[in-house]
Amino acid sequence: MDVRRIFNATLAVAACALCAGCASMGAGRTAPDDPFEPLNRAVLDVNTSLDDAIIRPMAEAYREIVPQFARDRIRSVIDNLVEPRIFANDLLQGRGEAAWITFQRFVINSTAGLAGLFDLATGDGLPKQTGDFGQTLYAWGMDDGPYLMLLFFGPSTVRDTVGLGVDLYTTPPGVFFPGHPGVVIGFVVGTVDGVDLRSRNIENLDAIAAGALDYYTHLKSLWWQRREAELRQGRGLPAEPQELTDPESAPAK
Repeated sequence: MDVRRIFNATLAVAACALCAGCASMGAGRTAPDDPFEPLNRAVLDVNTSLDDAIIRPMAEAYREIVPQFARDRIRSVIDNLVEPRIFANDLLQGRGEAAWITFQRFVINSTAGLAGLFDLATGDGLPKQTGDFGQTLYAWGMDDGPYLMLLFFGPSTVRDTVGLGVDLYTTPPGVFFPGHPGVVIGFVVGTVDGVDLRSRNIENLDAIAAGALDYYTHLKSLWWQRREAELRQGRGLPAEPQELTDPESAPAK
């Protein structure tokens, strides 16, 4: 496993908490099967323990020490580094318009935006696009496979786990530096990435954990609804305008 994102233990969790409010599950698809639920729950417990002991304290210290302006510039640079990977996956998915938008974003933010320090492209009407290899595999017709809770990386499926492996080895800057330097650079960037994202979602995750009768089920539902919206984009389909489904509000069967 590439150690450069070892501290992204709650990255997927934080992302789903941030994005689930505007995402929805497609009417024609259901969440992936979960035959490994006992093991998945055990892995979630480990991830939660790691977050409590290491990641959250680091995120809190980061937010306390680093000014908001500096944190925003760091976030912008890291997001800009991912644009080439998004561009490549958009092309592989046949999403020409999304690829063109991503290309323009990278050029504008890397030049006028001072190497990505400022996201000028969004203000110019060029919103950030989705594009990962799990999404590409879905666009090519690969099934989800069972639901998995990954150590360090959080919610996934068998297909998206394969995609994650490809993404880790094709995301700058570590990919451009072979051997030990690439590992070190990737580790530093991945650590800052994970800590920054965690710091931006401390209250979000606290609210989810406090309000959930079953944190595992609630988290899985939120993640899947967000992921379903991304997968639809991978096939050039718009996100369906449905309200967020709360798994704990449905009547028991």
